[in-house]
Amino acid sequence: MIALATATYGVATSIMPRGRTAHSQFNIPLSPTKSSMCGISKQSGQAKLLRTEKLITWVEAPMAKRLTIEIVDRCLRDIMDTSQPFEGKVMVFGGDFIQVLPVVPKVLRQENVSASLVKSYLWSKMKVLKLTTNIRTRTDPYFGEFILKVGNGEELEIKTSNIRIPKEMIMKYENENNCEEVLIDAIYLSLEEKY
Repeated sequence: MIALATATYGVATSIMPRGRTAHSQFNIPLSPTKSSMCGISKQSGQAKLLRTEKLITWVEAPMAKRLTIEIVDRCLRDIMDTSQPFEGKVMVFGGDFIQVLPVVPKVLRQENVSASLVKSYLWSKMKVLKLTTNIRTRTDPYFGEFILKVGNGEELEIKTSNIRIPKEMIMKYENENNCEEVLIDAIYLSLEEKY
C-alpha cells in the first residue's frame, strides 16, 4: 500500500523520507480562499497517485490554516468523485495545539482561532488521540517542563503575552558560520533520534 508524508512547514519535511510540504504535495494556492481548489487535474499523474494512496500523514497540522486542509479535502473528493471526507482515505493529522496556531497577520485573537483546524467543518468527523509521553524531552526534562508551562499558560509573563526564556536555553549567536554549524548539528541530532 502507498502512504504519503507531508507537513505544514519545510523544517519537518527535511527529516521525513520523501516528505514534502502540503502546499507542494497538493498544489495548494499560497493565498487560499473558501472556494480555492488544489492545482491538480483529474488526469494528472499526481491525481493517479492520490487515487492509489491509502494513508496520508500531515505533520504540524495545527499550524496549518483550516482552509488549506479543507482545500485538500475538496481536491480528494473531486478527484475520486465522492462525497466522503478526504475520499475515505486514512488521514493522520499530527501536531500539538499548545505549540502554535496558524499565523494570520494583523487580526484579533478570535480571527486567529477561527483559522484553526478545530473550527473546520471536518473537525467533528475526526477522532482525537492524545499522546502522553514527549520522546523529545527524555534527555532534557527541564526543557519539557518549561514548554508545558508555557503551553498551559502557567509560565510567568514579564509583559503582556511575553515570557522570559531561561538563559541556559538561549544559544549565543556569534557569526553566520557558527549559526549554520548549530543548525546542522540540530538536524543530525534529530535524525539520530529518529533512526
